[in-house]
Amino acid sequence: MPTVREATFQFLRQREMTTMFGNPGSTELPFLAQFPEDFRYVLGLQEAVAVGMADGYAQASGRPTLVNLHTAPGVGNGMGAIFNAQANKSPLVVTAGQQARSLMTLQANLTNRDAVRMPHPLVKWSYEPPRAQDVPHALARAVHLSALPPRGPVFVSIPMDDWDVEVDPGDVAHHTARRVVGRAGADPQEVADLAHALSEAKSPVLVVGPDADSSVAWEAAVALAERQRLPVWATPAPGGGRIGFPEDHPNFRGILPPAIGPVSETLGGHDLILVAGSSVFPYYPNIPGPLLPDGARLVALTSDPDEAARAPMGDALVADVGLTLAALVEAVGDSDRPAPDPRWPAEPPPEEDPINPSAAMAALAEVFPDEGIVVLESPSSTLALRNRLRLRRPGSYYFGAGGGLGFGLAAAIGVQLARPDRPVVCVMGEGSAQYAIQGLWTAVAYQVPVTFLVVRNDEYAILKWFATMESVTGAPGLDLPALDSVGVATGYGMRARRVAGVEELSEELGRAIASDAPELVEVKVAPGMALA
Repeated sequence: MPTVREATFQFLRQREMTTMFGNPGSTELPFLAQFPEDFRYVLGLQEAVAVGMADGYAQASGRPTLVNLHTAPGVGNGMGAIFNAQANKSPLVVTAGQQARSLMTLQANLTNRDAVRMPHPLVKWSYEPPRAQDVPHALARAVHLSALPPRGPVFVSIPMDDWDVEVDPGDVAHHTARRVVGRAGADPQEVADLAHALSEAKSPVLVVGPDADSSVAWEAAVALAERQRLPVWATPAPGGGRIGFPEDHPNFRGILPPAIGPVSETLGGHDLILVAGSSVFPYYPNIPGPLLPDGARLVALTSDPDEAARAPMGDALVADVGLTLAALVEAVGDSDRPAPDPRWPAEPPPEEDPINPSAAMAALAEVFPDEGIVVLESPSSTLALRNRLRLRRPGSYYFGAGGGLGFGLAAAIGVQLARPDRPVVCVMGEGSAQYAIQGLWTAVAYQVPVTFLVVRNDEYAILKWFATMESVTGAPGLDLPALDSVGVATGYGMRARRVAGVEELSEELGRAIASDAPELVEVKVAPGMALA
């Protein structure tokens, strides 16, 4: 009869989950014994890096992805990254080793005393099977749950002596061969009512969020905007881990500001606000104001019941965003409203020495390939990047929706592993880079050809901006002198270079993007936020 290990790897094959990420410890070695040749194990030098890589891979591939951590200490190290994965709605299957069953009651060294409760707030489901024979069934359930809407991470704790226990092949076949799907459209009458409301509205507007990318709703969102002549806004940047609408489209207006009062002010004059694939709304910081403009009605399309229930205003349809938008396109006619006014082109960036962050993003835009992917973790450059690059293809942008640093560098490696056909550029501040800096070793060791662009301003610029917004003065720890990202990258064996000026930056980025090896380019930029 097959062992738990053999049954597990066979199930993972059936689910095309043959790439996994991890940082092994002694409690995980029995799982990794006789590791199959048709599987790929991607090592991260720290658990948060392993989770971040798996997060990027899961989002870019669209498939559940397994990441294997080391009992309680490893889970603890990875929890910040699991928090990000939860916000990103990434279908992660997080597993961790546990002490041998005969030693758990004794709380022998490395026992996770409460394995199920430890990550519980951050996952959809947390479980430790009561018997070794239940491990394949538990993992199958975890994979199904991670992929059902709303997608998200799940957790399974597995005692280290379970892997060599034999299991009944008939039971395993029943548990692991099941197909579970979860795409469901909205009630047809609700779609008809919404189509009527759109047609009757004097000035409707569409707000598109990250789930319009992950639910393959891109084309339907474009068709709806064009048919109804809708101006389109992207959801506020803090919660916009992905983009669901081409940002070079003539109907695209920009990114909503991330606070209550400014959002309402920006959407003023619209009588119907249709939000597709976003929470309503990912607010931060706290700038009070009316939740909606006077006379406006809001309707949200989301696959997440919690998002629908917790929204402070408006109606919601809980259903697959892509299917619902497609049905809505079929239900509405062509509007005779005037087309939205064209968006003004971005102003040329100011000439400064060191260069402005907007100039750095403009330099990237000059050499950025049409099929390129951006993974961003430079909070002070977010708006500048979006304004300069005007990304126009699905699956082109990944940002840590949870707000915890450490996502970008690690996730970029996972995204590139999932999409070897598309070049990946990771844009990050030198402060952000330090949260997952060990990921540079993985990129070199596995020859993952990510281009890492470090915009160095010698400070936590986003925190200084928040300090101004929150009337905070005298806060320590906001300056970052003497961080040498180039030196660290070189120490890990990566080609790295420090450049100055727009021309040198564009030239070096173009060469790095065309390379088949990972490279890092650092450029000094002026301090402060880049808003355009």
